[in-house]
Amino acid sequence: MLATLAAVGIGVSKSGLPGISLLHVVVFAQLFPPMLSTGVVLPMLIVGDVGAVLLFRRHADWHQVWRTLPPALLGVVGGWWLMGHFREMRFHPVIGGVVLGLAVVQLVRNWRPDLYQRAPHTLAFAWGIGFLAGVVTMLANAAGPVMGLYLLAVGLPKDAFVGTSAWFFLILNVSKVPFSAQLGLIQGDSLRLNLILIPAIVVGLFLGKATMSRLPQRLFDTLIIGFAFVAALRLLWH
Repeated sequence: MLATLAAVGIGVSKSGLPGISLLHVVVFAQLFPPMLSTGVVLPMLIVGDVGAVLLFRRHADWHQVWRTLPPALLGVVGGWWLMGHFREMRFHPVIGGVVLGLAVVQLVRNWRPDLYQRAPHTLAFAWGIGFLAGVVTMLANAAGPVMGLYLLAVGLPKDAFVGTSAWFFLILNVSKVPFSAQLGLIQGDSLRLNLILIPAIVVGLFLGKATMSRLPQRLFDTLIIGFAFVAALRLLWH
């Protein structure tokens, strides 16, 4: 039942509210050893990404995808190296601290738009966030809040936000498969569980799309920041 609920959450996070990705991170980390849970979840994330791309493929901002994807792929390699050399290390508190810092910065920008107004549009910022997202997604499948705050910072409307995120994570998550397989995190039993949970992901995709379409832009932006704060605090005390 918990796994099914988390699978619905994957669909919702991919098609409307990326902050809800905290749900599957926490649930599967409770059902499986934390590192193994990343491999259990990865194929389901890819299913969710494919569904989100089909629903929002015409809304992607490819300029933002290409600015962040190359450093994100480098970050995946960095995260794979960390997982191979520090298998017992707890990465969640570090990730939580980073997400919390980004959320605070975005909150300050909302109050004082004139502060560091151009920073989110610089190539250095895009590469920094992209690399961070790659490392975080490899370590804990928790890059949703990171990219969510970036896409919010560059001012994407909600449809472009979801479409851009969908393409970005589809490419990124597919690139993670050989690294996760090399670490032994994707196994036959976990793939069978993934197949059973696909219908729940599909339900979540349509639920997320219906919810997102009814949200005003301002409320959507506020929820992204709110979910980021919740995710950060939960990761800090994971």
